[in-house]
Amino acid sequence: MSESRIVVCGEALVDLVPTGETTFAAHLGGGPFNVAIALGRLGSRVAFCSRLSTDSFGERLLAALVAAGVDVSITQRGPEPATLAVAAVDPDGGAGYTFHADGTADRLVADPGPLPASAAAVSFGTLSLVFEPGASVYTDLLRRSHGEGRLTIVDPNIRPDVFPADYRRRFTELLPSIDIVKVSDDDVQWLGRGVDGTTPAQWLDRGVAAVVTTHGADGLSVRTRRFRVEVPGFRVPVADTIGAGDTVHGALLHWLDEHRALDSDSVEGLGGGQWQDALEFAARAAAVTVSRPAADPPWASELTGG
Repeated sequence: MSESRIVVCGEALVDLVPTGETTFAAHLGGGPFNVAIALGRLGSRVAFCSRLSTDSFGERLLAALVAAGVDVSITQRGPEPATLAVAAVDPDGGAGYTFHADGTADRLVADPGPLPASAAAVSFGTLSLVFEPGASVYTDLLRRSHGEGRLTIVDPNIRPDVFPADYRRRFTELLPSIDIVKVSDDDVQWLGRGVDGTTPAQWLDRGVAAVVTTHGADGLSVRTRRFRVEVPGFRVPVADTIGAGDTVHGALLHWLDEHRALDSDSVEGLGGGQWQDALEFAARAAAVTVSRPAADPPWASELTGG
């Protein structure tokens, strides 16, 4: 853990993906878990802050993290079951989820205490900022990390069926502690609804340095207070889109790490050409993920350039 440059915080779970009308395959997943796997496979020094079950699913999750080169020294363990997510994949490869998360291990994460000086960036997202009591632990860690000068990135990864309406207000309250927001088009629409709804322009006004948005097959964009940059997606046969956004998240952090930009001042100072390079790298990585079933981010050897 002492050498990790990036700490990814949040849940790891098991996706039950349909293989037929009544059959499912168990795939490892969870947004933060996928981000950590992507970072480890790409070669970043990354640690995973979560709580995994000691059941057979938890053992598989732990083994996958280790195989990807992720530091698990602050990954907590507990006897509670692993969270399950039942996926429903539409004809275009998009996925919706039903979660079985009551009393599961990842919701009971404890505060990890001080992070090491080497941890320049801390990542959060998805269910970890929603399901209590873990959500309060991660929220405190997010605010503390930002206050300590670490780069913070949040992917809300909205799941409409389980996200309460007051999440919009809670998200807005967190904005001063977030340097980068990574969202999808659908996330932007959901977060903009209702009396507590806000827009990416407002996020930037409240202190966020950059908003990175995924647009499905149409590619990626970034919006800062100075400019907007767009890159197209890479056209590949799509198996499904599970984990695509998480791969973008991980690949972006890896690019920033490789280019010595894991701090808020560096992110603020990135030019349009640099953002184009970063987004193209992330889009290339995501194209590998969508070309194969479930969340299966690329290894560094599968990508060239960037």
